[in-house]
Amino acid sequence: MSGQENIFIGVGAVVFKGDDILVIKRGKPPFQGQWSIPGGGLENGERLVDAVIREVREETGLEIELLGLLNVFEAIPAETGFPAHTILIDYVAEWISGEPAAADDAMEAEFVSMDEAVSRLSWDVTRQAVAQAVQKRKDFGGPS
Repeated sequence: MSGQENIFIGVGAVVFKGDDILVIKRGKPPFQGQWSIPGGGLENGERLVDAVIREVREETGLEIELLGLLNVFEAIPAETGFPAHTILIDYVAEWISGEPAAADDAMEAEFVSMDEAVSRLSWDVTRQAVAQAVQKRKDFGGPS
């Protein structure tokens, strides 16, 4: 046994449109009904940057431009209750085109103000990522 059967590698994006941030409401278990940033699982043979662009497109219909890496988050089941050892790689992105239309694992998708995003997001780690993304966006040369 390789020990990797219960490891999940995922990607996500804090997507900006002006000062607003894209949030989605998850449509499938195990996180159905919870608010998050768009993202999902890495497919075998897929590059991380391709995965995050694909996930945003699948869940919201939007086209984005990645500005850079935001952070890496690790969750161990014994400490978090997540169903698998989870490694999430989050990026900062800018909206390019499209209007949010929930699909795939999203039951709702919309751009909201920073304050609204922070109040809706279901997990502290995601709220922290969004707060970090504001500064990282500036560091990457995006709008301030």
